[in-house]
Amino acid sequence: MSTRLSTCLSTGLSALGVGRLPARLPALAASAGLLVAGLAGPAVAAPSAAAAPTVAAAATVNLATNPGFEIPASSLADWGSVPGWRCSGGPAEAALTTAAPHSGTSALAVTPAGDESTGECVQTVSVQPGTTYTASAWVRGKFVFLGATGGTDRPTAPAWTESTNGGWQKLTTRFTAAPGATTVKLSVHGWYQQGPFAVDDVRVDGPAPAPATAAASVPTSDKVVFFTVDDGWQTTPEAEQVITSNKLPITAFPLPMAAANNPDYFRRVTAAPGSSIQDHSVSHTDLTTLSPAEQQVEICDARDSLTRLFGTAPTVFRPPYFAWNADTLQAAANCGMRTVLTADADFSWGASNIWHEGTLSPGDVVLMHWTDTLADDLRRALAAAEVAGLKPAGLASYLR
Repeated sequence: MSTRLSTCLSTGLSALGVGRLPARLPALAASAGLLVAGLAGPAVAAPSAAAAPTVAAAATVNLATNPGFEIPASSLADWGSVPGWRCSGGPAEAALTTAAPHSGTSALAVTPAGDESTGECVQTVSVQPGTTYTASAWVRGKFVFLGATGGTDRPTAPAWTESTNGGWQKLTTRFTAAPGATTVKLSVHGWYQQGPFAVDDVRVDGPAPAPATAAASVPTSDKVVFFTVDDGWQTTPEAEQVITSNKLPITAFPLPMAAANNPDYFRRVTAAPGSSIQDHSVSHTDLTTLSPAEQQVEICDARDSLTRLFGTAPTVFRPPYFAWNADTLQAAANCGMRTVLTADADFSWGASNIWHEGTLSPGDVVLMHWTDTLADDLRRALAAAEVAGLKPAGLASYLR
């Protein structure tokens, strides 16, 4: 065992309250295993006979995204990313493999590229505050770790193994979401200079969040209307001029790759108070043609990409083609979305369609697209709002 490995592992475990690294590795493996089991989660006292009647617990489900690494990457996904996961070394270190998975047809194979890499792969998991979850994964390799950070009520020791001796071994740990926390970071990683490892069949077991709410408009008596603009492939200076000169609060739903092509543009056109950037999936696929797991990848990966680009996590999801089903509502909630939003008016590409009687009404959501007609579409939508006695407002604040 190298000096660096001994020092780093000792420091990391000490920060979690596990104690200093013993001189001999076998002793470390045995004692840390017991400590991890002891620190994995708080003890729960049994209720007394006089306790209040028990409310039926929510069903336990697996909240991990792409837990079995069976979903291939979209052509519009981030650079060589593993769907549902963000790996520190990118495709140079992490990829799907069909070589001897634990189950199914594929697993995650990670080969740290150098002495300074642990090959960490992470994903954001939506949780309920104050709720305890069990995380597990099957791993293969030497010094493989599974842990949750960033939203737990206290530091939680990771589950880890010194070696799986060439086979698969299950790691399990428990954590409790902190009060007010809605996400945690789930991570799997190896250790410095310890070689490749593999991961499969990840689970984060606990109650699912309530499904997102479907809406085409916002219930309000305020004299407001909401301008939403989708996709993002055509970003014109004319549209930007209309938005900035009128100080329009815009809710943008760009695809991640389109947003990454010109992030400064999207920052400028969403600079007015009330503006925001929200989720529109990774690949603009009809989600009703996908499985629940595939829908979750589309929504969660778009959320993660936009959060990295703009610093704020989306909470509203716009389904491509306005196509959604019950699975979409649950997948969206699993990705932290509170609302699945369509619209009740369309002013895209020269249109002026209002899908109810009369003029625009308070709370209407107007659909537009980032196209070469957007400047004129915005002017026409502004004129229609003025006729109805309405003003554009920021959508996100009304959906909280």
